[in-house]
Amino acid sequence: MSLTLILIRHAKSDWDDPTLDDHDRPLNERGQRDAPRIGAWLRAKGHVPVAAMISTAVRAAETWTRLGFDTVQACYHQRLYHAPAPVMLGTLATAPRDAPVVAMVGHNPGIAECAERLLAHPPDHARFSDYPTCATLVARFDAANWSDIHWGTGTVLDFATPHDLP
Repeated sequence: MSLTLILIRHAKSDWDDPTLDDHDRPLNERGQRDAPRIGAWLRAKGHVPVAAMISTAVRAAETWTRLGFDTVQACYHQRLYHAPAPVMLGTLATAPRDAPVVAMVGHNPGIAECAERLLAHPPDHARFSDYPTCATLVARFDAANWSDIHWGTGTVLDFATPHDLP
């Protein structure tokens, strides 16, 4: 059996209001445009999540909403807010057992490290290592349960940034 993870960094956020707490920053105009484009790219490639695990930050939640997967079971996790890679992997281990495709929306630098550590071989993409806003990795794992996912065991199916899309 195989499992598929869709690992999405939140879209570009707005820094215009210095009174906002970092957790409460929304998407800026570019982020509002980029998230639906990534969602359309995922659907066109056949990468549709069954469940989602999302940081509670406003920009992460807004990214998820704008991706357009309205019927997907989404769970918001405070621990994914600026989570380091091991916390992301631990959270992934709690994904629903009956969900063969799970999306996770998080933040850098943890999401870039998590993506890098999960894969046996990184994609041949100039922006993979810095994982820009709304960058999205789709990776397959030969495992029966999310708790069986380990570092270095994923295979890249797709990787894109909004800049790659028309």
